[in-house]
Amino acid sequence: MRALVTGGTGRIGSAIAARLQRDGWSVLAAGRADGDLADPAATKALVARAAEELGGLDLLVNAAGEGFVARPVDELSEEDWDAAFGVTAKGSFFVSQAAAPQLRESRGCIVMVEDVAAYQPWPSFAAHCAAKAAQAMLTRVLARAFAPEIRVCGVAPGPVAVEPGQEERRAKETLLGRIGSPEDVAEAVAYLAGAQFVTGTTLHVDGGRLLKTGFSPRP
Repeated sequence: MRALVTGGTGRIGSAIAARLQRDGWSVLAAGRADGDLADPAATKALVARAAEELGGLDLLVNAAGEGFVARPVDELSEEDWDAAFGVTAKGSFFVSQAAAPQLRESRGCIVMVEDVAAYQPWPSFAAHCAAKAAQAMLTRVLARAFAPEIRVCGVAPGPVAVEPGQEERRAKETLLGRIGSPEDVAEAVAYLAGAQFVTGTTLHVDGGRLLKTGFSPRP
């Protein structure tokens, strides 16, 4: 079992890589030093390297993301939009496109690490919400495009890996009364990696945040 995890040096990505390794996967955890994922040439090079080092690919986890910056709508710049969409949306697409031949051969799986921001309008994070909504749609589009050889699923974390001092406030946003952990997200990814009859759907790892705040995802 061979996996490429983009964003693999971040808090959530590194937890995913560690969980997969514990489950017996060979993992290449890629970070910023491994190339600009908004550049299609860089994504092709990364996938080629992963396939060579691992001997192929069975799983791609798109956990890389940029542009999570709080800023009023009237102050957003073109650079802010490019940062949000570059890695999150463009990167997820081009890495998936580059990995598709390997994953078709192995009848593998792609997991997008989305965000509940895809389903909630946060005025201070307009670019991030829009980029994550685009990524969430890619989960469904690619599930149809790559079927039946490749399954494509998503996980959408809620309050996970929050900033120090915000734990109590963010815990109140959930039905479970606690914040999540990167390991909670990793457990969901590990499940989807092996769930052979699941594709085109997103597992919300948010402690019931979407239900409590009154916004539910639409298919």
